Amino acid sequence: MTPTVDSPPVSVPVHFIDRADRALHDEQLRAAVRHATDLLMKGRQVALGGLEDSDVVRDEARRIRSRVLSRLPDILDRWATNLEARGGHVHWATDADEAVEIILDIARRRGARLLVKGKSMASEEIHLNSALEARGHEVVETDLGEFIIQLAGETPSHLIAPAIHKDRYDVEKLFTADAGHHVGPDITEEAGYARRRLRSSFLEADIGISGVNCAVAETGTIGLVENEGNGRLCTSVPPVHIAIMGMERIVETWEDLDVILSLLARSATGQPLSVYTNLITGPKRPGELDGPEELHVVVLDNGRSAALGTEYAEILNCIRCGACLNVCPVYRQVGGHAYDSVYGGPIGAVLTPLLNPASPGGRELPEASSLCGACAEVCPVRIPLDDMLLRLRHRDARADSSRMRRLGFSAWSWLWATRPGYALSTAAARRSRGLASRLPSRGWLGAWREFREIPPMGRRDRRSRP
Repeated sequence: MTPTVDSPPVSVPVHFIDRADRALHDEQLRAAVRHATDLLMKGRQVALGGLEDSDVVRDEARRIRSRVLSRLPDILDRWATNLEARGGHVHWATDADEAVEIILDIARRRGARLLVKGKSMASEEIHLNSALEARGHEVVETDLGEFIIQLAGETPSHLIAPAIHKDRYDVEKLFTADAGHHVGPDITEEAGYARRRLRSSFLEADIGISGVNCAVAETGTIGLVENEGNGRLCTSVPPVHIAIMGMERIVETWEDLDVILSLLARSATGQPLSVYTNLITGPKRPGELDGPEELHVVVLDNGRSAALGTEYAEILNCIRCGACLNVCPVYRQVGGHAYDSVYGGPIGAVLTPLLNPASPGGRELPEASSLCGACAEVCPVRIPLDDMLLRLRHRDARADSSRMRRLGFSAWSWLWATRPGYALSTAAARRSRGLASRLPSRGWLGAWREFREIPPMGRRDRRSRP
């Protein structure tokens, strides 16, 4: 599908502070993100309030996820054996390139022209759409939010609400351009257009692609939760279903899955359970009418195994509910695109540097946090995101590219470690307070000074002798 709105070309790297500044001056974007995240957080609060002993359930979910990570290779092997015994095909992808090649090979073998996709952050992670389109395949996003941003030529702005930054008037323009006639800014009318527009794609598609919310090793099952029914159509109508699964998205038993599902929708959308919970164990069997002839699951590593056994391993416990984004004071002001990463918000600020250490934003994203701890407080599996952000800052501090910054803080530390040095530095500050207003307006010094005023200092500090 060709986007109707072209993204502006980027010829030089743009840092987070510049992207955030641009977002802060977009009042429509800020209002849309704030409104949507408010609704999601209110829904979460009500839904968790209706779950008996929700804190106990969250503790159990954390234990389940941590137990999986401690035995992940064995659990994955058990799951793969069970799925293959039921006719499924399991492919292991070390990185994004390998995952893309596996999918392209399946598409070539099947002579696929049209591929329909359900929502999948893993497919965004490997940039699958652009790779398929470069090889001549047509790709249609069928999740409503993903369909909107595909028409806009954009990437998702939120884990569960890809078009969270757009309002119905934005959608009106996109749908009108796509339809060739006016589609009014009424949500029911817009949803009706999308439904009519996408219906034929499900019937004509050669391959359906989905993500995986959680697999079950006990039976070789993959699970997909959604609210629109498009996921069920993508996985059952086309003759081939390809699912892309982050290697950590698995539990051992159905009892474990029950715990995770009891938290996922509540934390994500404020629902006790999503409208559709699709549990798929192999392709269709003889005599069955629904389901694909072939089921392929691509298990994606792409940097995940490097985090196992480290102080950051718990980040792989994430169930992708998006609650940390909804409560984050930084994300709520600037939206997801300011992060320039597949994963935004607190989870993205931790995950991006770990999965892609060479990413230009890998070092700056941990700084995009107030360290207020709200993300850790709402996480359904209690990932200590604020602690991890602080650790990443510590890890990167000595590797900071600014030598002057390192020298400045070293000098400050040396001066304040002794009484004479402290007295000397405060005396100097007292005499040069006016210089603060002339600090550089850009860079980290400019960012530090922009919203701070240095208070006047007394003639003597409290350590001075009378």
